[in-house]
Amino acid sequence: MLMTVVSALLMTSCLEENVAPVSAGGTVTKQTVEVATDANGWTVEQKNIAERLERDNIVGAIKHLYVISPYSGQVIMYSTVRGKVTSSGKRLTPTTVTSTDGEFIGSQHEGMGVDIGGYTKRTPEVLQDDGTYGSSCEYIYWFDSKGIYHSHFFTGGQIIHVADQPMPVKNITINLEQN
Repeated sequence: MLMTVVSALLMTSCLEENVAPVSAGGTVTKQTVEVATDANGWTVEQKNIAERLERDNIVGAIKHLYVISPYSGQVIMYSTVRGKVTSSGKRLTPTTVTSTDGEFIGSQHEGMGVDIGGYTKRTPEVLQDDGTYGSSCEYIYWFDSKGIYHSHFFTGGQIIHVADQPMPVKNITINLEQN
């Protein structure tokens, strides 16, 4: 018994020694990298974001939504999407504002001004690139090509795929376009 306790203490001591940072004779410094840009000064990532925003806002565009089972790979639901799929947390107004201009926020230079009922309120939230406030998911909603409203809640580890062209799938369990 005593031997087991001594062995455990020695092993713990050895493990703790290996946890401490080891220096190779230098110090860690912040590093940066320069990313190439195109002739207009855009990175590839910036171009992707801009193109997504442009495509999501093409008036009259139709997209295709597929809900895929992660277990079987089968498409369990298909629907057209008029415009784009939207997350339930997205809003046209911020969720947090001051009760009067500048209240709770140190000055008019802190937070964004936003018009609520004809009054300027301030919010710590930032208007996003797509012109909305809020965050993504809990559920998604969309209007299909016929103007029918749909909302979809996530359960059971579904894979959601949205494309601007239809995908060649063999079987669809629920096809919302079949009416």
